[in-house]
Amino acid sequence: MAPTTPPETTVAEVLAELADLEDPKIRAVNEKHGDDHGVNLTRLRAVAKRLKTQQELARGLWETGDTSARLLALLICRPKAFGRDELDAMLRDARTPKVHDWLVNYVVKKNPHTEELRLAWFDDPDPVVASAGWGLTAERVAKEPEGLDLPGLLDTIEAEMKEAPDRLQWAMNTCLAQIGIEHPEYRARAIDIGERLKVLEDYPTAPGCTSPFAPVWITEMVRRQEG
Repeated sequence: MAPTTPPETTVAEVLAELADLEDPKIRAVNEKHGDDHGVNLTRLRAVAKRLKTQQELARGLWETGDTSARLLALLICRPKAFGRDELDAMLRDARTPKVHDWLVNYVVKKNPHTEELRLAWFDDPDPVVASAGWGLTAERVAKEPEGLDLPGLLDTIEAEMKEAPDRLQWAMNTCLAQIGIEHPEYRARAIDIGERLKVLEDYPTAPGCTSPFAPVWITEMVRRQEG
């Protein structure tokens, strides 16, 4: 006798489950960072593990616009199934930081259109969209730098990072640090730019964590690499 297929979970059922997991205290903390959701992420991941990969359910959850539902959608989707234009539209609609970050890191980076989207977003007039392009560029600086104009990136960072909006500034700073960490020939210049611009110099850093201030970040990561 063939096993019966379990009934498909509906968007409404998932939304009801997420509503039950909502915690006002978690929401209050998240809202300070611009994220309008109150579901513990460990519990959210447990829901995703149970649901497994379900592309159509993921699309349905995304379309609700609810932040918790969108985060869950990004955990159960099939990253390679999205088209270039679909991902572009999703990024422009992903206005909360956590959804934006997960979309880029969990989906876009695993999609065949990654490089095309990186180039499209890099110079976008919307700084939130541009931050995704810079984030993908930082990834390439570290893992696949061939073909990148690293001196040109440093020129742009030097000229624009100081006055860039927060999320774009963070992504540019990450790119600056990755250039300094991974490319010894540009390390001195990267550290010098960081020291002069002083971006994130006073960023609160927990004990045991590395400061995002580029000169400190670069120096610490190089120290670890050299053992």
